Formats: sequence, C-alpha cells, structure tokens
Amino acid sequence: MSFDFRYVFAMHFRTPEQQSFDDYRMRSGRGGPRPGAGRKPSGRICERKKRRERFQGSKPVHVTLRFREGLPRLRNRRLVGELRRSFGEACERGDFRLVHYSIQQNHVHLLVEAEDQAALGRGMKSIGARVSRAIQRVFGVTGRVLAQRYHSHVLRTPREVRRALRYVLLNARKHWRERRRTVPPARLDDASSSRWFDGFTRDLPGGRAGPREVARPKTWLLTRGWRRHGLIDPASIPGRR
Repeated sequence: MSFDFRYVFAMHFRTPEQQSFDDYRMRSGRGGPRPGAGRKPSGRICERKKRRERFQGSKPVHVTLRFREGLPRLRNRRLVGELRRSFGEACERGDFRLVHYSIQQNHVHLLVEAEDQAALGRGMKSIGARVSRAIQRVFGVTGRVLAQRYHSHVLRTPREVRRALRYVLLNARKHWRERRRTVPPARLDDASSSRWFDGFTRDLPGGRAGPREVARPKTWLLTRGWRRHGLIDPASIPGRR
C-alpha cells in the first residue's frame, strides 16, 4: 500500500476557510430563523427609541416622566412632600436647573434649563433616580419604576415657553376637566411648583410658603421672553383658549 506524503502535508498545512453564518448554522444546527428562535418576550411594553432634539447653548426644556403601571397614584400627600425635599436637593447643579414641576396621577412634568444635550442627560439621570427612590420609599415597591425613557421638547421661542409654563403649572386643571367634566376652582396646585411662579395675572392663596424646592430661571426665555405674550390666568385650562 503506497503512502502519499504530499496529501498528508497538504491536509496538515492547508489554510482554514472562513465560514459564513449560513454555513455555521447548517453544520451546527444553531441560529437562524426557525420556530421558537430568538429572545423571549419579557412582557414589558417598549416604545421605539426616538432621537432626542439636540441643542447648544442654555435652553428651557419641557420633560415628561412616565411610570410603570400598577403603582399607586402619585398625587399622594406623603409622596409629594418627599419629592419636594428631593427636588430641593437636586434642583440646581451648575449646567442644569429644575425650574418648575407638576406631579400628576401617573406622570410628572418638568421644566428645566440645560446648557446642552449632555447636561440635560446628566441632570435627568439624577432627577429620575431621585424620583424612583422616593416612590420606592413611600410605596414600598421594588424594581423598575420609570416606564420608559424621559420625553423632552426643547423650547426655542417665547410663545413656546409661555405655552409650556401654562401647560405644566395648570396641568391638574386639565385632568380635572377631563375626569369630572366641570370647571375646577381657581387655586394653586399643591403638587406643583405653581406657588413659586410670579407670572400669574392675579395672586392666589398659598403662595411662597416653606423652603424653595425649585431653582430660579436664568435663561432670557424663562425670565422675560415669554412675558411678551402676556401673563397667565390661573383660572385657565391648558389646551383651551
């Protein structure tokens, strides 16, 4: 029996070929489209991520935080007090300021000032963590609290800022009207920073009491610019003229 050394040499020193994914799948039986393949659903509803608005230079931003289902209502007196203290500790951090807020049953509206997109991200990471810990302490819940990434809208004109101020500070009136089909009484919302707002057309009882939990605005748009379009009636309802 003859022995071919050339064959042995070729088999030992041959150059390995790169397999494609399809070749590997056919040889191993792993991967690829087939019934039952892929990551199993977790049961959590996720929205498709959208690219956030980018900006440079200090700008006001309207931010909305939404929370997972199953939590108690957020307009709880104890939770509101806890969030006030927490906001007061984190409302100003140099390149980021929390100027106004409004706590609703399952979401929170914020008006913030940020030097740029990176400052907004850092500031909201701190605010989101504090809000989550406050909810966990008060309600005794564990795990994830926020339902999704925060939604943000950069405010670029005086009219946009005035509309956002009215929407955030009077948001409870909007939800009252939707639930009860009646016009709510004109009063300051205890679950908001409206008591620190000096742009209403008239004063209401309960203003400026206790330690301040929000930062004073510094941008032209939030200090003077929005006033070009008139002060805000505290008896009005957002979304209605």
